[in-house]
Amino acid sequence: MAARPLVARQPNERLQALIQEAGCSNAGLARRVNMVGAERGLDLRYDKTSVARWLRGQQPRGRAPGIIAEALGRKLGRTVTIDETGMANGKNLASGVGLQFSPTVLGAIEQVCELWRSDVGRRDFLSGTSVAASALVEPSRDWLITGADSQVARSAGSRVGACDVEAVRSMTAALTELDHRFGSGHVRPVVVHYLNSVVSGLLSGSYRESVGRELFAAVARLTELAGYMAVDTGQPGLAQRYYIQALRLAQAAGDRGYGGYVLAASMSHLAAQLGNPREIAQLARAAQEGARGHVTPRAEAMFLAAEARGHALLGDSRTCHTVAGKAIASLERAEPESGDDPSWISHFDRAYLADELAHCYRDLARPEAAAHHAAEALDGHPETRARRRAIGLVVLATAQVQQREVEQACHTGGRALDLLSRLRSSRGAEYLEDFQQRLEPYADEPAVREFGARVELQAA
Repeated sequence: MAARPLVARQPNERLQALIQEAGCSNAGLARRVNMVGAERGLDLRYDKTSVARWLRGQQPRGRAPGIIAEALGRKLGRTVTIDETGMANGKNLASGVGLQFSPTVLGAIEQVCELWRSDVGRRDFLSGTSVAASALVEPSRDWLITGADSQVARSAGSRVGACDVEAVRSMTAALTELDHRFGSGHVRPVVVHYLNSVVSGLLSGSYRESVGRELFAAVARLTELAGYMAVDTGQPGLAQRYYIQALRLAQAAGDRGYGGYVLAASMSHLAAQLGNPREIAQLARAAQEGARGHVTPRAEAMFLAAEARGHALLGDSRTCHTVAGKAIASLERAEPESGDDPSWISHFDRAYLADELAHCYRDLARPEAAAHHAAEALDGHPETRARRRAIGLVVLATAQVQQREVEQACHTGGRALDLLSRLRSSRGAEYLEDFQQRLEPYADEPAVREFGARVELQAA
């Protein structure tokens, strides 16, 4: 019988780096692993020799890799994944990170922390990825049919309290304001580093049930913001990963309303940007169904407006008009501003609804209605919503081109250009490019030539 060929093991440099970072001896790590195993009902008897074998490349069996990752994570005060320990046994875990709606809270923590870490590390698998419609719709199905998480409290790691949750909320509010004023190109790196360096440690800490729910809610909102910023920096494939994880975090928070918001305001708009109208309506209807009885009229109005966008892109004017009417009626029931609205929907006012309707009528080629609603939106958006005003001006200019008011459209486009020159926003640039394409039939007109020259000068 021929001898079995020997397989040369490669030293586990990832595990070595983690042990050094944690300041742990081999014997110390073995004790910690045995303790975590005992908490899970396992009689593990690892020692320093076991750790030495792991460092030489041996792969422990069964649940051991996950327990080793947990033990190191507790020592480091953050989540450590199996992939990070070098014990994934050849499986490429990273390529699918962020694309699954995890069935467990622990799995959700591990997945979102790996997403943040990969984003900070600029992993190749995150760059240039496209959005698959199924990767947006399937998590919405999982969200609809998955029951509430029975428990989120943790007893391991540093203590997390209400003040830590408030810090995440305050940071989110401050970063949102900066994003509105200057565009995501200036802000997104700060958000991702904060998530990876601070928030991951909070999720991996110890907290009682009530604090844990509030923590997951706060982190869901910041994760959704990071997803929007990925859209605004031209990374839709990365955005979908953030949105899916924000949806899962909202589930852990027990907040069905915010889960609906992620579907309707985030995933649905991403589908709209990418030209998938059927998915827009599906996601918005899933939001309405899954959050039924858990949201205020203001949130209902937002969900309906998102659905109307889908029908408009499908060219279904009748259904769009019907759903838009329901959105207007819902927002009217919410006026004047009510203290019942959660913070995540309080921004959705008449100006935001008018903005959504302007997009609908632009896509239905009804320029008079589009111009009316775009002007209404601009009247209501404050100067601090610089990106929103810039996009609104482009939508108004587009409606004016559709009405063959070319000179006026170029004047309005110039106002948008002034705002966009102070922003770092891929979304704004995409709207501007679409507007320029609509001007091409009028390329010989002086106003169009002058506008084109302004755009080229700004891009130089």
